[in-house]
Amino acid sequence: MAKKLTTKELVEKIEKLTKSKIASESVVSLDRFRETQKKAGPRTLLIIEDEETMRKALQRIFELEGYILKLAADAMELSKVLDDSPIDMILIDVGLPWVNGFELAQLIKEHKDLKQIPLIFISALNSQEDMKKAFEIGADDFIKKPFDIEKLKKTVRVLLKLSEN
Repeated sequence: MAKKLTTKELVEKIEKLTKSKIASESVVSLDRFRETQKKAGPRTLLIIEDEETMRKALQRIFELEGYILKLAADAMELSKVLDDSPIDMILIDVGLPWVNGFELAQLIKEHKDLKQIPLIFISALNSQEDMKKAFEIGADDFIKKPFDIEKLKKTVRVLLKLSEN
């Protein structure tokens, strides 16, 4: 008699089989790949960045990867975008106006539902003290601006995968 699978195990097996089938094809169109990713369930990223150009660039980068985005320029805007819908990762700038990224991240890490969400600081500030402070607050990574887009995307994918387990 076959072992009964939990829903999570079933989903994992389906995803693994689908990915292996796609990988076995000689050429997979980008549109077909993105459609498959969307069917697996898009992940939601919260980006808190005060520079509009950088915020829009990050939005474009991650929307093209199939993520759902919530955007905020500062703590005031963050209070408007937070709702009951799940957030899978937070990317936050340190140099935010009024309430800086460290202070905001500290508040996030004190929230019962948000504290387990992976958090990445993205900042032009790159002193050892800043990095140390970020990790003391509970950051999962600290990425210096300017950054390599492919490395940022890979970091997000890896941290999201780790957070699933």
